[in-house]
Amino acid sequence: MRTQDGFTLIELLVVLVILAILLAVAVGFQAGARERAADVTARSNIRTAVPAIEAYRADAGGYAGMTVAALQGSYSPGIEGIAVVSTSSAAYCVSATASGATWYKAGPDGPITHTACT
Repeated sequence: MRTQDGFTLIELLVVLVILAILLAVAVGFQAGARERAADVTARSNIRTAVPAIEAYRADAGGYAGMTVAALQGSYSPGIEGIAVVSTSSAAYCVSATASGATWYKAGPDGPITHTACT
């Protein structure tokens, strides 16, 4: 009597189905992680710019006339990825976009949100 070593076709198919399920789950997690990383980067860019924005206000007496170029040139060359949406003497709005999602900060006291500044 001979014994045959090896796997049956059913066993191989079960292993392939399990691998396919694991791959689908991994791809889903990877896509979600990429979106979360982009959001964190955009919010971080805004938080990095806030000290330079406040230094600009202290020097200029308000936020009016503030530009990204002025912030980079005089206060923090590392500021990147933000746009100045609006400025006035007492308030400002900056935004950062990553992976199609835009984050806004209405300053000086507003939180960073997806809601556009008013």
